[in-house]
Amino acid sequence: MWEFSVEFSQQVSVLWRVDPHPLFKIYPPWFWPTSLRFSININCDGGGVALLQKKLTAQQSGSEARTRQPKQGKRREERRRHNHTILKMGEMADPIQFKDEGNKHFQAGEVDKAIECYTKAIKLCTEKKVLAVVYRNRSACFLKKESYTNAASDASKAIDVDAADVKALFRRCQALEKLGKLDMAFKDVQRCSTIEPKNKTFLETLRRLGAEIQAKLKTTFSTDSRVQNMFDILLDEEMDKDKKEMAANNLVVLAREEAGAERIFQNNGVPLLLDLLETGKVEMVLAAIRTFAGMCTGHKARAMAIIHLVGIDKLCSIMAVDNEDIALATCDLFQCINDSLTGGDRRFYGKEEALVLDASKDLKSILMALLEMVASKKVSGHGRDQALNLLTRNVPRKDKKDPDHSKSLFTIDHGLKKILKVCGQIPDLPDQLPMTENTQLIASVLLDKLWDDLRCDPERDNYREVCDEYIKGKFDPNDMDRNIHAINALSGLLQGPFEVGNQLVGRQGIMEMMVALCGSEREVDQMVAVEALIHSSTKMSRASFIITNGVSLLKDIYKKTKNDKIKIRALVGLCKLGSAGGDDYSMRQFAEGSTEKLAKQCRKWLCNSAMDTRTRKWAIEGLAYLTQDADVKDDFVEDDPAMKAMFDLAKSKDKTILYAVACTLVNCTNSYEKKDIMPELVQLAKFSKQHVPEQHPKDKKDFIQKRVKRMLKGGVISALTVMVKADNVLLTDQTKEMLARVFLALADDPKDRGTICAHGGGKALIPLALEGSAIGKVRAAHALAKIAAVSNPEIAFPGERIYEVVRPLVSLLHPERDGVQNYEALLSLTNLAGLNDKLRVKILKEKALPEIEQYMFEDHDHIRQAATECMCNLVTCKEVQDRYLEDGNDRLKLLVLMCVEDNEKLQRAAAGGLAMLTAAQKKLCTKMTLVTLQWMEILQRLILHDQPQIQHRGLVIVYNMLNSDDNELAKKLMESEILEILTVIGKAMDNPKRQIVIDVARTCLVKAMDLGLIKPFTTP
Repeated sequence: MWEFSVEFSQQVSVLWRVDPHPLFKIYPPWFWPTSLRFSININCDGGGVALLQKKLTAQQSGSEARTRQPKQGKRREERRRHNHTILKMGEMADPIQFKDEGNKHFQAGEVDKAIECYTKAIKLCTEKKVLAVVYRNRSACFLKKESYTNAASDASKAIDVDAADVKALFRRCQALEKLGKLDMAFKDVQRCSTIEPKNKTFLETLRRLGAEIQAKLKTTFSTDSRVQNMFDILLDEEMDKDKKEMAANNLVVLAREEAGAERIFQNNGVPLLLDLLETGKVEMVLAAIRTFAGMCTGHKARAMAIIHLVGIDKLCSIMAVDNEDIALATCDLFQCINDSLTGGDRRFYGKEEALVLDASKDLKSILMALLEMVASKKVSGHGRDQALNLLTRNVPRKDKKDPDHSKSLFTIDHGLKKILKVCGQIPDLPDQLPMTENTQLIASVLLDKLWDDLRCDPERDNYREVCDEYIKGKFDPNDMDRNIHAINALSGLLQGPFEVGNQLVGRQGIMEMMVALCGSEREVDQMVAVEALIHSSTKMSRASFIITNGVSLLKDIYKKTKNDKIKIRALVGLCKLGSAGGDDYSMRQFAEGSTEKLAKQCRKWLCNSAMDTRTRKWAIEGLAYLTQDADVKDDFVEDDPAMKAMFDLAKSKDKTILYAVACTLVNCTNSYEKKDIMPELVQLAKFSKQHVPEQHPKDKKDFIQKRVKRMLKGGVISALTVMVKADNVLLTDQTKEMLARVFLALADDPKDRGTICAHGGGKALIPLALEGSAIGKVRAAHALAKIAAVSNPEIAFPGERIYEVVRPLVSLLHPERDGVQNYEALLSLTNLAGLNDKLRVKILKEKALPEIEQYMFEDHDHIRQAATECMCNLVTCKEVQDRYLEDGNDRLKLLVLMCVEDNEKLQRAAAGGLAMLTAAQKKLCTKMTLVTLQWMEILQRLILHDQPQIQHRGLVIVYNMLNSDDNELAKKLMESEILEILTVIGKAMDNPKRQIVIDVARTCLVKAMDLGLIKPFTTP
């Protein structure tokens, strides 16, 4: 045998024994820095290679050494010195130190830093017992972060070392329970209770999990029987039609439960559901599609299986049928599939996380199929709408921080011209794509979303070039239909990515062609041209050009045409041009009274129920522009029939009307963004002869409040709630922001907030506060805060909705929000925290506590008072009490010092918080005497206060101190003037107004007697 020894330090050496076969040649090992890993390669002349590998881990991880060939000794001394240096560096990386540091971070609530330290310790540690402790500790951190898979994994590694590690077992039990693995969690807690049979926590968890497992088994067996029953009914050819439909609908309900979805899938339910699709009956098709949606929800493997069993083309053909309900149901199915394949649904389902499933090909196939549907003549209008909806929801990035926007680039390359084709369709011409009244606006929204998703100028240039190429390719001097198709596509761009459309309108001859088409003899040419003029005159410069060149033309069209569709579009064109100055009173484009006449005509058409919805919609478009004028606003809110007609249209199926209605409401409530102008700057502008915007006299606060009252009386809240519920991409973030602004303006007066709640406004605000633009979410959250601050939250937000309100309110505590938002959010959270423990836990879970503590130090009295009142309602939570028990902070000191502030409401809140804290945690009674030397004086001032509520809180604190098991503290209290004060209060005559104070004082005296600190006075 050959012996080959490698020594890289005095503590660690390796001895290799290798058979000295003449064909083998030995190459020395290499040592890598992290784990001192090396390999010995044994090469055979026959070409075979055997790799022997051994991994050594020393406590001094991070050492770095490299051996040379045994016979090579020229640099041996240099290598020895190098190894010695590296070893010294490694001695600094002690896993015990990292473990202890991680423990300190964990105790301080710094979970992320604790995980980082524990991870470093794991990399360095070689001792199994220490490693098990570190894994167990990191498992506790992952439990705190609700990363239950990692928590279970770390706990398992600790258990592998010590199977009787109770802490690790219980932590794994907790993680497994959260992951839904109740049977495995039950086994772990069962072992815990065997090791520690008297532990009440283990016994309670064992009992609870046992009950949950029994309930789950009962549900599973019940589900199996129900699924089988439904299949039997559907497979029975002689069964009654109504019973079959009922069975199909019951399958939909079962598929929404995980157990039911799995049973349907396992019992060969897919072929049966395909048979239901082939029946062609609407009810059966809907039931089958909705069942598939339930089965695909949140389960990647099942979703992929269903895609391949049913087929993407089959699903697209179903969505293409001319039935709105079927198209919508299929759209929901595609959305469920997309969420499952992309990880949009975060639920955990058993062992599926261990599977590696590549869904990229399926997702690309779905995207290609949807793009084909966009411009296909075989697709119905409803199917086209849903295909565009799916593209709008799933192609652009939801988070702009995500670097991957490949889906948008792919869609632009393969589908942008198809989307422009939809925008260019003119329903009045023959051989057009089937469309609904919403289709073209949905396409414009998609164009806008794709444009916003681009990240750099070359990508935007490519987008413009594709659009420019498409528009140019459609212009043909000999074919007017192609020309108006190009103009209509341009209108689509102007309603979507305006920057792109505006640039194309600026091309030579485009604007002139629009004006020329207005004078065409064909009504369809006039209609398309007028719409294009309306959309292109958004920019002030463009509006000025049209005022100069097209106003007379629009007036002629309005007067001469007998087609109401063209007449109303011409009127809207005039309305938009008339409002080009915005709300600037000095920038009126038309003569005095002209805008009022235009508005009167719009209201007349709006109230004409004999006209079709699309035409009446244009009347609202006109009002959306004209209501920037305060005279028009006043006239409109005074016209009850016109206002009611607009609210009724807002509730209709035509969702293209949402934006115009929202604009009108924003104008009427003056809730648009307007910066305050400094008076000094106004004077400076006047001196330099610059234009200064002027406010209309009727845009002052009194007039605005009157308009708000009229709108509330007219039923604006019911219209807003319906608009918010619209499940359509036409409810864009901008529209949501405007609706949030309107709600905020309506909720300004506390007297009106009850009306808002009574009509469902509180519930409608929650989705606006959770989704949409950043400004819109803040406005909606502020409106929620106004309502929750003065209303009963259980009435304003019934059921589980009350818990959804917490997150928006907490978002208002951010330092970037203004003082009014901070204050009203704190009032609302105080109101919520006073209801129940579940809400208090929810507030803490949203990480509101540090923000609330920060505002307790605020200089503004009202904000500080609101924060203290909120904290007073939260101190019943164990987590809050633990923060006050921690050393090294001034939380308790601040609360004590607040008890002597001049603000009585602040005193009451601080004293109430102290009373509850000292009752819950006896240690705080002693700690209170250490945080300030004036604690006795402060306590005396509280119990002598002239306000019974504050005096009562002070007496409760005294009782808590006497009951704190700190005899020295109790003795100190009774040796002070507090005894005399208690005696005076206790001897007072019974008084209903102060009885609670007298009773607590007497209770304190009784407690002092029980402790032997005082004796009852007896006469000889």
